[in-house]
Amino acid sequence: MNTIYVDIVSAEGEIYTGDATMVFAPAQMGEIGVAPNHAPLLTGLRPGGVRVKTPDGQELFFYVSGGIIEIQPKHVTILADTALRARDLDEAAAEQARRRAEDLLVNRESAVDVARAQAELAQAAAQLALLEKIKKAAGHG
Repeated sequence: MNTIYVDIVSAEGEIYTGDATMVFAPAQMGEIGVAPNHAPLLTGLRPGGVRVKTPDGQELFFYVSGGIIEIQPKHVTILADTALRARDLDEAAAEQARRRAEDLLVNRESAVDVARAQAELAQAAAQLALLEKIKKAAGHG
């Protein structure tokens, strides 16, 4: 089976390493799919879900808050600002963060508050969207 080696790391440490048959990631210009022997590419990541299809047919989900992805024909490296295994995401905390960010936008006091609130809102929305995608994939939604 043709595979590509995947490394997902963040400032906190290594999140995942192993072979994959396909990797999907939230690139700046939209979601990209990476198969073995993909052309080299270096691009930024936006907050969202990374999906790794393993050679044994599993789908592993990860959340990244942003960062970069480097693609080589036999290797994908994701350097994330923050990365978590999807099972470690807390839906209630993400929903609370979304509400807090929306409140900051309504009660903004400066341009810095607006920028921070928009960034927090994007991250919370990406986490909630990933959790919803996982529920649907598992047949729970």
